[in-house]
Amino acid sequence: MSTLSEPSRDADEAVEVLRGLANATRAMDNPTEVYTLLGSVSLCLASLEQVLHQLGQLHDGQAREHARIAGDPRAGRAASYEMAWELHRAAEMVHQVAAGLDRAHEVEATIGYELSACPTPVNGHGVAIDLGLSL
Repeated sequence: MSTLSEPSRDADEAVEVLRGLANATRAMDNPTEVYTLLGSVSLCLASLEQVLHQLGQLHDGQAREHARIAGDPRAGRAASYEMAWELHRAAEMVHQVAAGLDRAHEVEATIGYELSACPTPVNGHGVAIDLGLSL
């Protein structure tokens, strides 16, 4: 569970969760789950963008003042500046990826599925799951 105060531990947890999601989506056979999944991944990307900008801001400010490379503060500041630039640039790239995902999410909302044509999802005990009404 997220600590909300230990970024390294939370990042390690996020890696494990995303690995699990990558494995789980390999065997997806129910297209009605895609809409919800896209919404969740979209929120993940928004958080990733925020994290990258915040790390960039750290290097825009206090980290730059304390950065040293082999004891050289000028080289440390230059590296910190480059680090901030790349982090903000990566955040903007994630923003563009998120925009494409959001558009796919919008399009997915318009699609209906004939559930009789889809395999019946089952839980871990081999029992069919009642999906109820599909939106």
